[in-house]
Amino acid sequence: MPEYTNTNSTMEQLFELNDQLLTLTSTEFVRSIMDDIPWDERLVSIRGARGVGKTTLLLQYQKLNYGIHNRKAVYVNLDSAYFTRNSLVDFARQFYMQGGERLLLDEVHNYPHWSKEIKEIYDFYPMLHVTFTGSSLLQILNAEADLSRRCLNYTMQGLSFREYLKLYQNIDVPRYSLQEILDDAASICANVFHQFRPMEYFGDYITRGYYPFRNESPERYPMRVENIVDMILNLELPALCGVDVGKVRNLKALLVVMASNVPMLVDVTKLSAMIGLSRMSTLAYLQYLHRAGLIRMLYSDDLSVKKMQKPDKILLENSNLLQVLSLEKPNIGTMRETFFCNQLGYKHQVEYSKNGDFLIDHKLTFEIGGQAKDGKQIAQFENAYIAADNMEFPVGNKLPLWLFGLMY
Repeated sequence: MPEYTNTNSTMEQLFELNDQLLTLTSTEFVRSIMDDIPWDERLVSIRGARGVGKTTLLLQYQKLNYGIHNRKAVYVNLDSAYFTRNSLVDFARQFYMQGGERLLLDEVHNYPHWSKEIKEIYDFYPMLHVTFTGSSLLQILNAEADLSRRCLNYTMQGLSFREYLKLYQNIDVPRYSLQEILDDAASICANVFHQFRPMEYFGDYITRGYYPFRNESPERYPMRVENIVDMILNLELPALCGVDVGKVRNLKALLVVMASNVPMLVDVTKLSAMIGLSRMSTLAYLQYLHRAGLIRMLYSDDLSVKKMQKPDKILLENSNLLQVLSLEKPNIGTMRETFFCNQLGYKHQVEYSKNGDFLIDHKLTFEIGGQAKDGKQIAQFENAYIAADNMEFPVGNKLPLWLFGLMY
């Protein structure tokens, strides 16, 4: 009996901490992914790289739907000291017995055997709704308990250009699908220009607008971005992928090399020599960096065994990483391609194309460039477009690059 009382007392401390966090959580700006997640499902995972706002999303959902001091929902971080002495299953049982309905679990990758215990909660407490967040490296399918048949999986990335405008500039623009942009670019641009001039803000976005924490300390934004990279390399990759901590410097060097060079067809042997790793180690580490949300590996649209061996092209995951990790001013062409790939890669299949820069959803060819880009390389192809920087309105199949930042 004393142990049971102590557990309840400690749980109440978690509720009080939850209330404090909710009090400090603003709901003035809410990410668009909030509307995409089916919160009524019993088990949902939200994965994403550090810094993209997963914790804020959970707290905002709770505050908007349950308010503060409501014990039917609770947010807990599984990195909490409480879970070094108490199991997640026991916590869920006590919460359920007290009338709980919704568990919001943050950072599950920091909790040993998380998948087995979440599966047990799912099986034994059918009235509980569980939403959990974790690193991009989290493997739902290959975890100890296969949750793939039970869990709906969502990926969260940083701010789109549209979300940046809302959060940092207080400019509210609707979401547009890729098909809407391709079909009606002129009308969309006209509607946008009634509100603001996109190029006034676009440069700021691609250099320091991707992560939703700039308002907290604008002058420290680049340092915080680099800190995110270091935490992924030093903590998540060794813990979740078994990366030797002695190789972390090589991984950082690999990122710097990729940030400081114009994208080209990948020569893994040359890349391995530059960072002092074997070819096989380099390929493995590239896969880890891709899964961690630090780079994006693109493969040829040709179906070949090469896809099993090495990527055809590598870009950093977002343009802010490129800005922070490059040893000199990033190449403008690289910045443009990184932006385009990041914004479309969230909901569309992006592949390297021999005929242009990118193939989208196996059917749309895109060239990326400046206003003077002529499109001769893709002139003979159907469903081919140019995404051009420094443009305000479309001209034929040449569409403003910023327009593709309004898709989420």
